Amino acid sequence: MAKNFTALALATFLSLPLIACVTTPKAQMATTESFVIDSETYQSTSKSQRIKTIVLHYTVSDNERSIKTLTTGNVSAHYLILDKNDDKIYNLVPESERAWHAGEGGFSGRTILNDTSIGIEIVNAGIKPEYRDALKDDTLDYHPYDHYADFNELQIKKVAQLVQDIARRYDISPKNIIGHADMAPSRKIDPGAKFPWERLYKEYGIGAWYNEADKQEIMNRRTLVTPSVQEIKQAFRKYGYQINNSDEWDKPSRDVIYAFQLHFRPLKPTGIMDIETYAILQALNMKYASRDDFY
Repeated sequence: MAKNFTALALATFLSLPLIACVTTPKAQMATTESFVIDSETYQSTSKSQRIKTIVLHYTVSDNERSIKTLTTGNVSAHYLILDKNDDKIYNLVPESERAWHAGEGGFSGRTILNDTSIGIEIVNAGIKPEYRDALKDDTLDYHPYDHYADFNELQIKKVAQLVQDIARRYDISPKNIIGHADMAPSRKIDPGAKFPWERLYKEYGIGAWYNEADKQEIMNRRTLVTPSVQEIKQAFRKYGYQINNSDEWDKPSRDVIYAFQLHFRPLKPTGIMDIETYAILQALNMKYASRDDFY
Protein backbone atom coordinates (compact mmCIF):
# COMPACT_ATOMS: atom_id res chain seq x y z
CA MET A 1 0.00 0.00 0.00
CA ALA A 2 2.86 2.33 0.78
CA LYS A 3 4.28 1.55 -2.60
CA ASN A 4 1.00 2.46 -4.31
CA PHE A 5 0.83 5.71 -2.36
CA THR A 6 4.33 6.70 -3.41
CA ALA A 7 3.59 6.06 -7.05
CA LEU A 8 0.39 8.06 -6.86
CA ALA A 9 2.14 10.98 -5.16
CA LEU A 10 4.89 10.99 -7.76
CA ALA A 11 2.41 10.96 -10.61
CA THR A 12 0.50 13.82 -9.03
CA PHE A 13 3.71 15.86 -8.60
CA LEU A 14 4.81 15.33 -12.18
CA SER A 15 1.43 16.52 -13.44
CA LEU A 16 1.72 19.90 -11.70
CA PRO A 17 2.79 22.93 -13.85
CA LEU A 18 6.42 23.90 -13.32
CA ILE A 19 5.67 27.55 -12.56
CA ALA A 20 8.76 28.22 -10.50
CA CYS A 21 11.16 26.95 -13.22
CA VAL A 22 9.87 29.11 -16.09
CA THR A 23 11.37 32.60 -16.71
CA THR A 24 9.02 34.80 -18.69
CA PRO A 25 10.18 37.38 -21.25
CA LYS A 26 8.78 40.05 -18.97
CA ALA A 27 11.04 38.94 -16.14
CA GLN A 28 14.05 39.00 -18.50
CA MET A 29 13.30 42.53 -19.67
CA ALA A 30 13.00 43.72 -16.12
CA THR A 31 16.61 42.79 -15.39
CA THR A 32 18.08 44.43 -18.55
CA GLU A 33 20.00 47.68 -17.92
CA SER A 34 20.15 50.62 -20.31
CA PHE A 35 23.50 52.28 -21.11
CA VAL A 36 24.18 55.61 -22.79
CA ILE A 37 26.56 55.98 -25.76
CA ASP A 38 28.69 59.00 -24.87
CA SER A 39 30.38 60.56 -27.92
CA GLU A 40 31.24 63.88 -26.30
CA THR A 41 33.20 63.35 -23.08
CA TYR A 42 36.26 61.80 -24.75
CA GLN A 43 37.44 62.23 -28.34
CA SER A 44 40.43 60.63 -30.05
CA THR A 45 42.80 62.80 -32.05
CA SER A 46 44.01 59.83 -34.13
CA LYS A 47 41.50 60.07 -36.96
CA SER A 48 40.92 61.61 -40.36
CA GLN A 49 38.26 61.92 -43.02
CA ARG A 50 37.66 58.70 -44.97
CA ILE A 51 37.13 60.62 -48.23
CA LYS A 52 40.53 61.72 -49.60
CA THR A 53 39.99 62.13 -53.34
CA ILE A 54 37.53 63.44 -55.91
CA VAL A 55 37.65 61.64 -59.26
CA LEU A 56 36.08 63.27 -62.32
CA HIS A 57 34.90 61.21 -65.30
CA TYR A 58 33.07 61.58 -68.57
CA THR A 59 30.45 59.03 -69.59
CA VAL A 60 31.19 58.60 -73.34
CA SER A 61 27.44 58.48 -73.81
CA ASP A 62 24.28 60.57 -74.00
CA ASN A 63 21.93 61.44 -71.13
CA GLU A 64 19.58 58.48 -71.46
CA ARG A 65 22.26 55.81 -71.77
CA SER A 66 24.37 57.39 -69.04
CA ILE A 67 21.46 57.26 -66.61
CA LYS A 68 20.69 53.66 -67.49
CA THR A 69 24.31 52.53 -67.18
CA LEU A 70 24.92 54.27 -63.87
CA THR A 71 21.67 53.19 -62.25
CA THR A 72 21.25 49.61 -63.49
CA GLY A 73 24.71 48.50 -64.68
CA ASN A 74 27.79 47.24 -62.86
CA VAL A 75 29.30 50.72 -62.55
CA SER A 76 28.13 53.67 -60.49
CA ALA A 77 29.12 57.12 -59.30
CA HIS A 78 28.07 59.34 -56.45
CA TYR A 79 27.00 62.16 -58.76
CA LEU A 80 25.87 62.57 -62.36
CA ILE A 81 25.83 65.83 -64.31
CA LEU A 82 23.68 65.62 -67.43
CA ASP A 83 24.09 67.43 -70.73
CA LYS A 84 20.84 69.37 -70.61
CA ASN A 85 19.47 72.69 -69.44
CA ASP A 86 18.21 71.90 -65.94
CA ASP A 87 19.12 73.05 -62.45
CA LYS A 88 19.91 69.61 -61.02
CA ILE A 89 22.96 67.62 -60.00
CA TYR A 90 21.89 64.01 -59.56
CA ASN A 91 23.07 62.13 -56.45
CA LEU A 92 23.05 58.43 -57.41
CA VAL A 93 24.96 56.93 -54.45
CA PRO A 94 25.06 58.38 -50.92
CA GLU A 95 28.48 59.78 -50.05
CA SER A 96 28.59 57.43 -47.05
CA GLU A 97 28.47 54.44 -49.39
CA ARG A 98 30.99 53.05 -51.88
CA ALA A 99 30.39 53.75 -55.57
CA TRP A 100 32.02 51.62 -58.29
CA HIS A 101 33.62 54.30 -60.41
CA ALA A 102 37.41 54.18 -60.04
CA GLY A 103 38.52 50.60 -60.62
CA GLU A 104 42.15 49.50 -60.84
CA GLY A 105 44.79 52.19 -60.42
CA GLY A 106 45.98 54.62 -57.77
CA PHE A 107 47.10 58.09 -56.84
CA SER A 108 48.98 59.68 -53.92
CA GLY A 109 49.90 56.28 -52.53
CA ARG A 110 46.33 54.94 -52.48
CA THR A 111 45.44 52.01 -54.70
CA ILE A 112 41.79 51.23 -53.90
CA LEU A 113 40.25 54.60 -54.60
CA ASN A 114 36.65 53.39 -54.61
CA ASP A 115 36.96 53.14 -50.83
CA THR A 116 38.21 56.68 -50.26
CA SER A 117 36.87 58.82 -53.09
CA ILE A 118 33.81 60.59 -54.44
CA GLY A 119 33.10 59.87 -58.11
CA ILE A 120 31.50 62.45 -60.41
CA GLU A 121 30.33 61.47 -63.90
CA ILE A 122 29.74 64.16 -66.54
CA VAL A 123 27.76 63.35 -69.68
CA ASN A 124 30.14 63.92 -72.58
CA ALA A 125 30.95 62.08 -75.82
CA GLY A 126 34.67 61.89 -74.99
CA ILE A 127 36.34 61.51 -78.36
CA LYS A 128 34.28 62.94 -81.20
CA PRO A 129 32.75 60.14 -83.31
CA GLU A 130 34.72 61.03 -86.43
CA TYR A 131 38.02 60.55 -84.57
CA ARG A 132 37.33 57.36 -82.59
CA ASP A 133 39.25 55.15 -85.01
CA ALA A 134 42.12 57.61 -85.42
CA LEU A 135 44.56 55.62 -83.28
CA LYS A 136 44.43 52.75 -85.78
CA ASP A 137 46.66 54.92 -87.91
CA ASP A 138 50.25 53.92 -87.09
CA THR A 139 51.35 57.58 -87.09
CA LEU A 140 49.15 58.54 -84.12
CA ASP A 141 49.67 57.15 -80.60
CA TYR A 142 47.39 59.50 -78.64
CA HIS A 143 44.40 61.70 -79.36
CA PRO A 144 45.25 65.43 -79.72
CA TYR A 145 43.20 68.25 -78.18
CA ASP A 146 40.89 68.74 -81.17
CA HIS A 147 39.65 65.14 -81.05
CA TYR A 148 37.88 65.68 -77.73
CA ALA A 149 34.27 66.81 -77.33
CA ASP A 150 33.45 70.07 -75.53
CA PHE A 151 31.66 70.37 -72.21
CA ASN A 152 28.87 72.92 -72.04
CA GLU A 153 28.96 75.98 -69.81
CA LEU A 154 26.20 74.81 -67.48
CA GLN A 155 28.04 71.54 -66.82
CA ILE A 156 31.17 73.45 -65.82
CA LYS A 157 29.21 75.61 -63.38
CA LYS A 158 27.63 72.53 -61.82
CA VAL A 159 31.00 70.82 -61.49
CA ALA A 160 32.41 73.93 -59.84
CA GLN A 161 29.64 74.15 -57.26
CA LEU A 162 29.70 70.43 -56.48
CA VAL A 163 33.47 70.03 -56.22
CA GLN A 164 33.84 73.18 -54.11
CA ASP A 165 31.32 71.82 -51.63
CA ILE A 166 32.77 68.30 -51.43
CA ALA A 167 36.37 69.53 -51.14
CA ARG A 168 35.41 71.91 -48.33
CA ARG A 169 33.43 69.36 -46.34
CA TYR A 170 36.14 66.68 -46.52
CA ASP A 171 39.15 69.01 -46.52
CA ILE A 172 40.49 67.41 -49.69
CA SER A 173 43.98 68.36 -50.85
CA PRO A 174 43.94 70.34 -54.14
CA LYS A 175 46.15 67.80 -55.89
CA ASN A 176 43.77 65.00 -54.93
CA ILE A 177 41.07 66.44 -57.17
CA ILE A 178 41.91 64.38 -60.22
CA GLY A 179 40.66 62.87 -63.45
CA HIS A 180 40.12 59.18 -64.07
CA ALA A 181 43.16 59.26 -66.38
CA ASP A 182 45.40 60.51 -63.55
CA MET A 183 44.75 57.37 -61.49
CA ALA A 184 44.49 54.85 -64.38
CA PRO A 185 46.62 56.25 -67.23
CA SER A 186 46.91 53.00 -69.20
CA ARG A 187 43.15 52.39 -69.11
CA LYS A 188 41.42 55.76 -69.14
CA ILE A 189 41.72 59.21 -70.73
CA ASP A 190 38.74 60.96 -69.14
CA PRO A 191 37.71 63.65 -68.48
CA GLY A 192 39.92 64.48 -71.47
CA ALA A 193 41.77 67.45 -72.90
CA LYS A 194 38.68 69.70 -73.08
CA PHE A 195 37.97 69.53 -69.35
CA PRO A 196 38.91 73.03 -68.08
CA TRP A 197 41.20 72.30 -65.14
CA GLU A 198 43.01 75.64 -65.38
CA ARG A 199 39.80 77.62 -65.49
CA LEU A 200 38.34 75.75 -62.50
CA TYR A 201 41.50 76.52 -60.55
CA LYS A 202 41.68 80.20 -61.47
CA GLU A 203 37.97 81.06 -61.29
CA TYR A 204 36.74 78.73 -58.55
CA GLY A 205 39.84 77.70 -56.58
CA ILE A 206 39.35 74.05 -57.49
CA GLY A 207 42.21 71.58 -57.76
CA ALA A 208 45.92 72.16 -58.30
CA TRP A 209 47.74 74.28 -60.86
CA TYR A 210 51.34 75.39 -61.27
CA ASN A 211 52.82 78.86 -61.04
CA GLU A 212 53.87 80.09 -64.47
CA ALA A 213 56.94 81.87 -63.05
CA ASP A 214 58.19 78.63 -61.48
CA LYS A 215 57.66 76.79 -64.74
CA GLN A 216 59.67 79.38 -66.70
CA GLU A 217 62.46 79.40 -64.14
CA ILE A 218 62.78 75.61 -64.32
CA MET A 219 62.73 75.62 -68.11
CA ASN A 220 65.54 78.17 -68.20
CA ARG A 221 67.61 76.23 -65.68
CA ARG A 222 67.00 72.73 -67.06
CA THR A 223 68.16 73.61 -70.57
CA LEU A 224 71.68 73.28 -69.13
CA VAL A 225 71.10 69.97 -67.30
CA THR A 226 69.19 67.00 -68.69
CA PRO A 227 67.51 64.93 -65.94
CA SER A 228 67.61 61.15 -66.21
CA VAL A 229 64.57 59.02 -66.89
CA GLN A 230 64.63 57.81 -63.28
CA GLU A 231 64.80 61.37 -61.94
CA ILE A 232 61.78 62.37 -63.99
CA LYS A 233 59.85 59.26 -62.96
CA GLN A 234 60.61 60.01 -59.33
CA ALA A 235 59.17 63.50 -59.83
CA PHE A 236 55.96 61.93 -61.14
CA ARG A 237 55.80 59.70 -58.06
CA LYS A 238 56.44 62.69 -55.84
CA TYR A 239 53.35 64.37 -57.20
CA GLY A 240 51.20 61.26 -56.87
CA TYR A 241 51.29 59.35 -60.16
CA GLN A 242 51.97 55.63 -60.32
CA ILE A 243 54.77 54.92 -62.80
CA ASN A 244 57.12 51.98 -63.31
CA ASN A 245 60.87 51.75 -62.61
CA SER A 246 62.07 51.04 -66.15
CA ASP A 247 64.93 53.11 -67.56
CA GLU A 248 63.02 53.92 -70.72
CA TRP A 249 59.88 55.67 -71.83
CA ASP A 250 57.94 52.49 -72.59
CA LYS A 251 54.23 52.58 -73.41
CA PRO A 252 52.99 52.45 -69.76
CA SER A 253 55.35 55.32 -68.91
CA ARG A 254 54.20 57.38 -71.89
CA ASP A 255 50.61 56.75 -70.83
CA VAL A 256 51.43 58.53 -67.57
CA ILE A 257 52.97 61.43 -69.47
CA TYR A 258 49.87 61.68 -71.66
CA ALA A 259 47.50 61.62 -68.66
CA PHE A 260 49.58 64.34 -66.99
CA GLN A 261 49.51 66.46 -70.16
CA LEU A 262 45.73 66.03 -70.52
CA HIS A 263 45.43 67.58 -67.06
CA PHE A 264 48.16 70.22 -67.07
CA ARG A 265 49.07 70.86 -70.74
CA PRO A 266 45.88 69.95 -72.60
CA LEU A 267 46.53 71.91 -75.79
CA LYS A 268 49.51 69.70 -76.62
CA PRO A 269 49.06 66.18 -75.18
CA THR A 270 51.62 64.03 -76.99
CA GLY A 271 52.74 61.33 -74.57
CA ILE A 272 56.30 62.49 -75.20
CA MET A 273 58.50 63.76 -72.38
CA ASP A 274 59.84 67.25 -73.12
CA ILE A 275 61.26 70.17 -71.18
CA GLU A 276 57.92 71.97 -70.79
CA THR A 277 56.19 68.89 -69.37
CA TYR A 278 59.07 68.37 -66.95
CA ALA A 279 59.02 72.04 -65.91
CA ILE A 280 55.27 71.90 -65.21
CA LEU A 281 55.73 68.74 -63.16
CA GLN A 282 58.50 70.25 -61.07
CA ALA A 283 56.61 73.52 -60.66
CA LEU A 284 53.68 71.55 -59.24
CA ASN A 285 55.98 69.72 -56.86
CA MET A 286 57.53 73.00 -55.76
CA LYS A 287 54.09 74.42 -55.02
CA TYR A 288 52.54 71.44 -53.28
CA ALA A 289 55.55 69.98 -51.48
CA SER A 290 58.74 71.19 -49.81
CA ARG A 291 60.89 73.32 -52.13
CA ASP A 292 64.01 71.75 -50.61
CA ASP A 293 63.16 68.47 -52.35
CA PHE A 294 63.70 69.94 -55.80
CA TYR A 295 66.96 71.88 -55.63
